[in-house]
Amino acid sequence: MDFIDKMTSTSKEWSREAAQTLYDQPLMDLLFQAQTVHRQNFDPNKVQTSKLLSIKTGGCAEDCSYCSQSARNGSTLPASKLIEVERVLAEARRARDGGATRFCMGAAWREPKDRDMDSLVAMVEGVRALGMESCMTLGMLDDNQVVRLRDAGLDYYNHNIDTSERYYPEVITTRTFADRIDTLNRVKEAGIKVCSGGILGMGEETQDRLDMLVTLANLDPAPDSVPVNMLMPQADTPLADAAPVDPIDFVRIIAVARIMMPRSYVRLSAGRSDMSEEMQAMCFFAGANSMFVGETLLTAENPEEDKDALLFAKLGIQAETAAGQSAKAAE
Repeated sequence: MDFIDKMTSTSKEWSREAAQTLYDQPLMDLLFQAQTVHRQNFDPNKVQTSKLLSIKTGGCAEDCSYCSQSARNGSTLPASKLIEVERVLAEARRARDGGATRFCMGAAWREPKDRDMDSLVAMVEGVRALGMESCMTLGMLDDNQVVRLRDAGLDYYNHNIDTSERYYPEVITTRTFADRIDTLNRVKEAGIKVCSGGILGMGEETQDRLDMLVTLANLDPAPDSVPVNMLMPQADTPLADAAPVDPIDFVRIIAVARIMMPRSYVRLSAGRSDMSEEMQAMCFFAGANSMFVGETLLTAENPEEDKDALLFAKLGIQAETAAGQSAKAAE
């Protein structure tokens, strides 16, 4: 068995040492391996595009240090109510007509209330009726809520682990790392696809970034979608003055994620508005094959769609179609 086959075996239990060995290689060797693995599992010139809508903004009871929606960490962002179902579906139609194949809905909650479930179910059913994949991020879920979302047809549930278990208490104290894993297991056991990743640039060390990937890769199975965020420091939050992430370090993490999770979509998420075209191109070469489109990601900036279209044209990349996603899912 050659190196790439061994390192991408779905039966492998990943260790930090193995991840560190990948990460420490000369960059060109790492990128070659990542691109080879990527081509074994995906079309290298296709990128899946998603649209993210905040369906309930601000007033969150959690104290995530990076988040402008927390009511506990000093942010002054006002809280809103859950928006109307028809408004959500109107945004989904616009996203579909603009080429997005997945519509993601995020609410600033510790967990949804039972009184909100009818509206959430209607949103999922409406998005699915438009021919799009549906994704939600609502915080922690109980068993009944998971079943209701599954029965409505929810395709993906996003619940990021954010960082390593070691560093997690430095970022969040209102829920534990184990709480995050419990929610992921509950979603997975219900038959909903898992979307889970993390954030780079919160003061963590390289070992924390690799430990985060090890945790994700050792889930059984690994997440179907792995968003990798580059922190965009938000005013009035504890991480407002965080140091920027080194671009090459970020690319290395994308490449390691691709090798460790060969069949997962690896998504460039928050932070793209601060990335040069060259950095984004390196990320795509390293195995990133999903991204958010639209001018905002919840409360953070995102490149305008015209800029994305120009970048795709320069790189010869095409947006993946819904038919292409269905073909991969059937493999």
